[in-house]
Amino acid sequence: MSTTKPSANGSATAKEPTYFEQQRNALVNEVTMSLEHVLQNLNHLNRNLEAVIAVGNEFSSVEALWSQFENVMAKDKETERAQGTELEGHVEGGAEGEGK
Repeated sequence: MSTTKPSANGSATAKEPTYFEQQRNALVNEVTMSLEHVLQNLNHLNRNLEAVIAVGNEFSSVEALWSQFENVMAKDKETERAQGTELEGHVEGGAEGEGK
């Protein structure tokens, strides 16, 4: 038994797609187009992220300079505190000795 119907002239013709196959093909085409759109958007996002990273990398030297400044200032404060407590100890000790 053949699934193709002979035409009026007796030769077999190509089978026409069913409604299901037509709808499936339409949906497959729609999904394909949507995936292409998603791919384009991902490429656009990737380019934007690369641009942001490039701008961020331009500030690395400035960040390093500020880090050095912060470290120096923190060390200076620690030194001042240490010297301040030493001076307070000498002043308090000297004042007690003079009073006697």
